[in-house]
Amino acid sequence: MKAAHPAGAKPARVRPHTRALPLRVGTRGSPLALIQTRAFLERLITFCPVLRQMEAFQEHPIRTSGDIIQDRRLAELGGKGLFAKEIHEALAAEEVDFAVHSLKDLETAMPPGIVLACTMKREDARDALILGPGCDMPDPADPFAAIPAGAVLGTSSVRRQAQVLHARPDLRVTTIRGNVQTRMAKLAAGDAAASLLALAGLKRLGLAHHAAAVLDPEAMVPAAGQGIVGVTVREADVELREMLAAIEDPEARAVATAERALLAALDGSCRTPIGGHARLLPDGRLHLTGLVAREDGSFLLKRSTHGRAADAERLGRALGAELRRDSPPDIFV
Repeated sequence: MKAAHPAGAKPARVRPHTRALPLRVGTRGSPLALIQTRAFLERLITFCPVLRQMEAFQEHPIRTSGDIIQDRRLAELGGKGLFAKEIHEALAAEEVDFAVHSLKDLETAMPPGIVLACTMKREDARDALILGPGCDMPDPADPFAAIPAGAVLGTSSVRRQAQVLHARPDLRVTTIRGNVQTRMAKLAAGDAAASLLALAGLKRLGLAHHAAAVLDPEAMVPAAGQGIVGVTVREADVELREMLAAIEDPEARAVATAERALLAALDGSCRTPIGGHARLLPDGRLHLTGLVAREDGSFLLKRSTHGRAADAERLGRALGAELRRDSPPDIFV
């Protein structure tokens, strides 16, 4: 397992935690969430092996509002923060000591007293096209052409919906919610002809072979934070924050900072399709692409910028302000 530190640097030394063990880890209870949580704990133990001998962690799966309500889109329920609300309530109440999330599920403004302490090395940020029975194999140059004319696209993401409809306005959209396995089962049952899922989740679940095509992030702009695992703690818990900061991946922090600053500057409603994807170039500069659209794909604006990685937050806010300025006002209502 590779360490989360720049090439050539020595791994940070993590001091064993001095409070009573085990530390309680808050997480959603889905198969993907548990895999991500256990992978994070393995990384932490790699930097402090004595924690394994202490059996230092105890998982606390928490069912969130986003998990409970499956018959409506997140946009109708108040946004993606619903996958973290109950977890952060447990963290604030000191029922858990820290919490592990898919970073794209976190709102840009943390609840009072809660901070993002650590971001882990990014898995693949791209979206994957999943096709149901009867679809042709996609042409890499035009993967959406494999979806039959007038067919149904199954997704609960307004960001994905807007980008696909911009390219294929003939398609119809239906809501498909649930964990990755549930969504794929619905597709196999014929509920929709095609869907889109995060490639990172498919890889972590060992299901990447189900991707009919992997979409270029400049063509299908991912969600801000997609593929990154983030860990939140209480702001006052300095000891735990120091331990987690020691294993943070600096590249993940830079790209996440840019993407989340873009999202914060746009400040759209939960119904606003917004995408953000940052990457570090070979020369060390940061390249950021942002997108704003209408749900029906009738408007789509995409811009890119680049600059020093140290200026990640400024780059994100500047690009977000530019996209907001050049978009119709009704996009953000």
